[in-house]
Amino acid sequence: MASSRERRREALQQKLNQLRDVTNSSGVNKASIIVDASRYIEELKQKVEGLNSELVIPETSSSTSQIDDELPMVTVETLEKGFHINVYSEKNCPGMLVSILKAFEELGLDVLDARVSCEDTFQLQAVGGESQKNNDTIDAQVVKQAVLQAINKSNY
Repeated sequence: MASSRERRREALQQKLNQLRDVTNSSGVNKASIIVDASRYIEELKQKVEGLNSELVIPETSSSTSQIDDELPMVTVETLEKGFHINVYSEKNCPGMLVSILKAFEELGLDVLDARVSCEDTFQLQAVGGESQKNNDTIDAQVVKQAVLQAINKSNY
């Protein structure tokens, strides 16, 4: 039966072997394995820093001043007979919905289906179909620009 000292020594040797495998170390004694592992960790830290510097990570802070300066997110997808329009804003302004609906009307879009939330944030999901009265064909970019202009008119 192995003593507790021998079991600890075997466990330590097993951990060192795992460390050597993970870090691709060629060391044969404890000190060289640990030095190689330390170098490997430093290389990983540099890679992480490099990757983080390439990414643009938005800061999450309790201050909303940065968010207030951002424009709402507007996406418009073309459907077979109309458009699917999504608007999301962290900031809700009085009159924003009315301005957007007026823009739809000016473009000759009939609102076929809509879901709106105007409590703290502003969210709009709408399906707009081209009116039968409208002979001009419009594209998604025109709809998006009209919605953004309507938001700006609502004193966003």
